[in-house]
Amino acid sequence: MQMEERVMSGEKKKSPSITKIVITGGPCAGKTTGMSWIQNAFTERGYTVLFVPETATSLISGGVAPWTCGSNVDYQKCQMKLQLVKEQLFEHAARSMDAEKILIVCDRGALDNRAYMNDAEFAEVMEYVGENEVELRDGYDAVFHLVTAAKGAAEFYTTANNAARIESVEEASALDDKLIAAWTGHPHLRIIDNASDFEMKMMRLISEIAVVLGEPRPFEIERKYLIEYPDIDMLENLPNCQKVEVIQTYLKSENGTELRIRQRGRRGHYIYFETRKEPVSSVKRIEVERRLSKDEYLERLMDADPERRQIRKDRYCLTENGRYYEIDIYPFWSDKAILEIELMSPDEEIQFPSMLKVIREVTDDENYKNAALASRGV
Repeated sequence: MQMEERVMSGEKKKSPSITKIVITGGPCAGKTTGMSWIQNAFTERGYTVLFVPETATSLISGGVAPWTCGSNVDYQKCQMKLQLVKEQLFEHAARSMDAEKILIVCDRGALDNRAYMNDAEFAEVMEYVGENEVELRDGYDAVFHLVTAAKGAAEFYTTANNAARIESVEEASALDDKLIAAWTGHPHLRIIDNASDFEMKMMRLISEIAVVLGEPRPFEIERKYLIEYPDIDMLENLPNCQKVEVIQTYLKSENGTELRIRQRGRRGHYIYFETRKEPVSSVKRIEVERRLSKDEYLERLMDADPERRQIRKDRYCLTENGRYYEIDIYPFWSDKAILEIELMSPDEEIQFPSMLKVIREVTDDENYKNAALASRGV
């Protein structure tokens, strides 16, 4: 959120910049320790850090649980309702605070519940709380998933430090996959795996959050690949893949800056963004993104660049190999598509999903940038 002016005690003050993120993950992933690292790291950087406590723990410790309620749906309705109310209260409190930068950290978010329900149960819960999956999922600025120790660090997996943890290594791995699938489709989902030791895992978490916050500068490091047209039916049937409809409009801009607005969502439910990108190198750009209301989005459409047409595409968000892949399907191509991967380092090694056939890298090829495709009017 951008800083806005408000009047208080007869003088103008700036309201805080508020960022709301989710820390999630499978059993024994380091979530509790991660919260401590976040508190220390971002308090030092000038943030007021607020923590929304895990809702399930509060309910179950108070006697409200799936096995005490009439059914799993009855329990999930309670948990979802309480989760949303708690977040609203924290956001209300944050807006009243005399602080410049506020980071709201949700110890699990609303979509974590999705992993414990089938489709029919989830639809009933959504109707009960009057929400839809797209807006609920994408209402957070970023989601950080810590992978369970059961995947890649099984020797450190334990149930001894949490009385509520009863999952075996196999069950913990399966639950981890379900949690990732529940959040797949979010524009800023980051998966922190166990490829390093635990301390480095925590450092990677802090680094990923810093990138989202723009600390010190919001660099985007991205690789782009031309791939063969994928099997769409297979993608749509994968539990770890979500389809998102995107309409991207480029606005008039100057000095090499790329300015665009984007409508993103599915089945009539959308959220809106404005993105400004300034090049630093061929693979690194300064990127600043802010959320727009629908009215702001419609107003910004009036500044559309007349030399470029809208880009419409279906984006398939795939989580695999501990990484987040974005596959863009354009209506004017039937033989190829674009695969995008965001990295922490330009030299990071990439493992591609086996179902995708890479033709070549096109990161530096201007012909395959969305801005160029829009200019061609294809």
